[in-house]
Amino acid sequence: MSSSPKLEVKPDPDGEEPEAKRGRIEGLDTLGPYIADQDNAKSFVYLSDIPQLCKDEPCVLGVDEAGRGPVLGPMVYGIAFSPIDKKDVLKKLGFADSKQLTEEKREHIFDEMNKQDFATESIGWAVEVISPNDISMSMLRRSKRSLNEVSMDSAIGLIHKAIEAGVNIAEVYVDTVGPPEKYQAKLKLIFPNFKITVAKKADSTYLIVSAASICAKVSRDHALKVWKFREGTDPEVKFGSGYPGDPVTKKFLGDFDRVFGFPRLVRFSWSTASNALDKKAFDVEFDDEDEEQEKAKATYGSEKLSKYFAADRNEQRKRHEYFRERHLEHVAEI
Repeated sequence: MSSSPKLEVKPDPDGEEPEAKRGRIEGLDTLGPYIADQDNAKSFVYLSDIPQLCKDEPCVLGVDEAGRGPVLGPMVYGIAFSPIDKKDVLKKLGFADSKQLTEEKREHIFDEMNKQDFATESIGWAVEVISPNDISMSMLRRSKRSLNEVSMDSAIGLIHKAIEAGVNIAEVYVDTVGPPEKYQAKLKLIFPNFKITVAKKADSTYLIVSAASICAKVSRDHALKVWKFREGTDPEVKFGSGYPGDPVTKKFLGDFDRVFGFPRLVRFSWSTASNALDKKAFDVEFDDEDEEQEKAKATYGSEKLSKYFAADRNEQRKRHEYFRERHLEHVAEI
């Protein structure tokens, strides 16, 4: 995983402050613009500035996710970290399981933790926004990776990011994926020097996991708010929460291109999406030449005749406008 880009912010020609400092997230006002600047077909990692206290003092680190179940949009993994003796800061901010809080309350807490000095001096955080495109390709490629594997790899990768940034981690608390005992044993093998606790409902038990949960949930919500459809889909289209039971999501999934299917917002590896395609999408057949036809191809000497009609390999061929307009790309692995 790559670290978040440090983008140069150019001054406004009228002398006003830019609407958002695109290189860093400093609250709600910069969260959406930062995410909108990323390619939503690819996953990315964002790491906040690291408070000096988090480098000097032993820290507790929490891990949680948002968006594991929906058929639409990214899954976001989040971590938060703070000195062990700064629990009062976590309490003051009002951390609780993000799923138990209203959207307005979650956003208020996220804004406070990124703007108030007492918070920025003792709390850091990071998220990985895992694109629906990457989720689908991981689950459908020849050597499949389950959603649990994608989740664990993301959590482990974020912990490594914190270590590389100099965070002095002493304790790690994780909201479980699968059986907590197996997950905890796996993490202990990778991070033997940390006290590690993996538990169900950790986001409602440990304040630092609640902080990670809020970072993940608010980031996912804003990723959906600023989603850019590259396939020509109406940008004002309503797609709902992404959960299969949501009537708005059901309506959105019922209307798609019968040849090319869904836009990249949809996790096409989900049975909800594949079942919808099975019912309405056109069947597509690909003809393969059999071995006899291949052997019968005309050749001259030891070279294939087709060689003389092939384009120069060094020539940069421009892809047809049809494919460029629909953002169709070659895939290296299926």
